[in-house]
Amino acid sequence: MDDAARMLVDKISGDIIFSSNPGKTIKKWRNIFEVSQKDLSEKLGVSPSVISDYESDRRKSPGIAFIRKLIEALISIDAERGYMTLSKFRDFLYGFNVDVIIDMMEYEKPIAFHDFIEVIEGIPVNSFERHVNGHTVIDSLDAILKLNSYDFYKLYGFTSERAMIFTKVSSGRSPLVAVRVATFKPALIVLHGLKPNKVDEIAIKISKVERIPLIVSEKPINEMIRSLRRFVK
Repeated sequence: MDDAARMLVDKISGDIIFSSNPGKTIKKWRNIFEVSQKDLSEKLGVSPSVISDYESDRRKSPGIAFIRKLIEALISIDAERGYMTLSKFRDFLYGFNVDVIIDMMEYEKPIAFHDFIEVIEGIPVNSFERHVNGHTVIDSLDAILKLNSYDFYKLYGFTSERAMIFTKVSSGRSPLVAVRVATFKPALIVLHGLKPNKVDEIAIKISKVERIPLIVSEKPINEMIRSLRRFVK
C-alpha cells in the first residue's frame, strides 16, 4: 500500500469514527467507491445484511478493527478495478495547485435543492433542481489562470454530484463555458457575488442546454461555508 492509499485509509477511518452517524458515512464511502453491499460483504466474508444493518443503524456502530477491514476491502476492490477511486485521490494529492480551492466537502447524505438554496441564501436563475452530495468553493480567477482541462476534473473530489461555487465572477460566462466543454457536469453551479440580472446571457443559455441548476448568492463566502458545514453536521 503506497502513501496515497495509506492517507486515504486514514481519511476514511477518521471520517467514519468521528461521524455523528457512522452508518451513513460508511454508505457514503461505499457509494464513492461504487461498490455494492453484496461485493463488499463478499470481500469481508460476511452476509450482505451485516453491511445493510450497519448502514441503516440497525446494528451497533462497528469497532475500529472492523472499520479498518471494511476500508481495506474497499481499497482492495478498487485495486481490482484499476484503482479508479484511489487515482482520483492520488491526483488530488500530487501535482495539483490547491490554491484555487477555498473549501471542499463531501456530504454524509444528499442535501435537497431547496434546503441548499436556503442555507446559501441563493436565488435560482433557471428552473432546474438537483440534490447535492458535496461542494467545492473555487477562486474562479485563480482557476482560469492556473488550471488546465485535466485539473478541472479534480475539483469534483470524489463525486460530480456536487455544487460548484465560483467566487470572484464578473458575469459567470467563463465558469459556464468551462463546464460546457467538460465531460463531467456538476449537480449545480453557484455564481457568488452576482445579482440575477448581472448573469451573462450566454451563461444562462449554457445552464439551460446542460440542464444544470444555476444559482446566484451574495452571502459572504466565509459565512456560506460555515453555514453549509453546520447544516451537514
